[in-house]
This record gives sequence, C-alpha cells and structure tokens, in this order.
Amino acid sequence: MFVELREGESQERLLTRFRQAVQKDGILREAKRKRHFVSKSEARRLALAKSLRRARKRAEGRTRPSNGRRPASNDRRPA
Repeated sequence: MFVELREGESQERLLTRFRQAVQKDGILREAKRKRHFVSKSEARRLALAKSLRRARKRAEGRTRPSNGRRPASNDRRPA
C-alpha cells in the first residue's frame, strides 16, 4: 500500500487517506481472517450461527416497539 503526500496536505490527512485505503482494500480484515486456520466445515458452522443470530435479531426487532421496551401488559392493573 502506497500513499503519496499531496501538496499542502497535512500529515493527519495523509494518515486518514492511508487508513481509508487499507480499509477499502480489506487488508486488515484478510489478515485477521488468516490468523488462524478454519476448516471448511467450521466455516460453514460459523456462517450458519451468524445467519441465525441475524434472523433472531431481525425477528426481535419486529416484535418490540421502537423504544426497545417490552409492550405494557394489561394484567398489571389493580382490580
């Protein structure tokens, strides 16, 4: 990865452009993924678990109100 200093550009801006380029290319993501060997069967199992979590979260979002609290129950009123 190579980023050249532009005319009148600060060091902070150069560093920001470098970080954006690294993020865009996915260099760190790939390095983290290759840090440990993961077999194909384990990768499938992890992907399935991840999709189930997403589906559960999506379903929970439909049942809960937008403020994130449980709906009030009418059983709590005094008789």
